[in-house]
Amino acid sequence: MNKAIIEGLLFLSGEEGLTLEQIKTSLQIEDEQAILNVLQNLKEEYQSPEKGIELVEYASRYKFVTKEFVYPYGQKLFEQIHAPTLSTAAIETLAIIAYKQPITRVEIEEIRGVNCEMMLKKLQARGLIEAKDRLDAVGKPLLYSITDAFLDAFSLETIKELPQLPQTKQEDELFSEEDQ
Repeated sequence: MNKAIIEGLLFLSGEEGLTLEQIKTSLQIEDEQAILNVLQNLKEEYQSPEKGIELVEYASRYKFVTKEFVYPYGQKLFEQIHAPTLSTAAIETLAIIAYKQPITRVEIEEIRGVNCEMMLKKLQARGLIEAKDRLDAVGKPLLYSITDAFLDAFSLETIKELPQLPQTKQEDELFSEEDQ
């Protein structure tokens, strides 16, 4: 029985952990007792005060967790980590996509007045927008729309929660002419 493989599998499983059955299936081994012996050996090994993590079993799932003495240091670490911010250009591009979706790159560039190809790639890499469909027109341009990650990042449940945009002076004049 290879202890290192079980250790690696437990590490890969992360917070979710693994059941005995999952370990058996992964290793293609039927001998539960042999696996339990390795798990017990790993538990004892990670109980050492020289280790910052330990192997635990909760709800029939085995997983690695951080030891309690590491917690204050983890707090300091996460206080220092700041979520990456978006540039003004990124926010402008995102806003255009959110309000006008689905929208092509050319339409975005007409509104912003600058090339936005790299910005679209960056926003896609961050998972905030996606290009799933193509416009049925010459060249079949990609249609961009926001993703669930965008909604999460801005704490929105649906796109309908976006604030209403104020009408521009041109729109006011256009609507008043139509009323006459």
